[in-house]
Amino acid sequence: METETIYLDRNENHYGPAPRVFELLSSLSKNQLSIYSKDFARGVKCRLTERLAYDYGIPESQIVPGYGSEDLLKQVVHCYLGPSRTIMIPQQSWWYYKKIAGEVGGRQVEYALRKGAKTFQYDLQHMMEIFNRNKPSVVLLSSPNNPTGNSLNRDQLVFLLEKMNDAVVVLDEAYLGFNGTKNHYAKELIEAFPRLAILRTFSKYYALAGVRIGYAFVGKGLSEFLNFSARYLGYNRISEEIAIAALDSEPYYEVIRQKMVADKEMYYRGFDELPGFTAYRSDANFILVEFPPRLKTVLKQALEAKHIRVKFFDEQQFENFMRITIGTEAMNHFLMDTITAVVKAQYATVAR
Repeated sequence: METETIYLDRNENHYGPAPRVFELLSSLSKNQLSIYSKDFARGVKCRLTERLAYDYGIPESQIVPGYGSEDLLKQVVHCYLGPSRTIMIPQQSWWYYKKIAGEVGGRQVEYALRKGAKTFQYDLQHMMEIFNRNKPSVVLLSSPNNPTGNSLNRDQLVFLLEKMNDAVVVLDEAYLGFNGTKNHYAKELIEAFPRLAILRTFSKYYALAGVRIGYAFVGKGLSEFLNFSARYLGYNRISEEIAIAALDSEPYYEVIRQKMVADKEMYYRGFDELPGFTAYRSDANFILVEFPPRLKTVLKQALEAKHIRVKFFDEQQFENFMRITIGTEAMNHFLMDTITAVVKAQYATVAR
């Protein structure tokens, strides 16, 4: 019998969706599958945007649903970027940002994050220097950032948004929620900064990656994007209902979040005890770990032998790093025990 692979390289939520989601799926009606949504005729986009408008106090007209935040990210970048325009993106971040910009021929400039002893940080002054020098049309911010795991707090966001008000600012919050912060100041930011779009997904925190559903809060100054994203025949009705069921299940997800926080602490302690390793503190459902260069091959081989996958990087700046998705408690301890055994064996060999 083939051993099942443990995938800790894709930042999925291995605990799965709330029971209410499965109850919903088992009770779907024929009409929910065969009939177009009539929400547009009621003057709204869909039931999900109605719910989010109620929860956050943001006008429904300024909420855009999409097939995950990836879909929304591509839409907003394609709407505002072109060959004659510049986009400003984080250097140590998701490779897909560069790909999307390249699809429309946009000029790309990067800003570097600052690496501290235990955390990566946004260097606000450096970011403003890059911004003032290049005058970008679009600025991408990621909070928490993938793969470094660090976030921008409210004061940092306000500082940047006040100074970048000539640009379209896209705040990617795909990994929001794992540190207990839900950004309840989204309404405040959207009202104060009309050229801001805040992107979110149900893929990570709500364990719905296979459903492909996300949403954007969009400032009034981005009317082109609001028009660009309109859908007359509606959206995926099933995905919407699943997302609403997840929103109704916060106690379930809070229990999972606390388990992940505990396991991140376990990883921090474990890696802190291994010579040459650094586990960077993370607000997301993953951690970034730096390891001694000479151990890269042996780590890869050992994890492959145990049918465990973590993310090793091709980019030179992360050549000696791995990103570990926070899985279930059993997965996490199995991985930590495997790495610890490999490292101890290597240093015992050197000592002999």
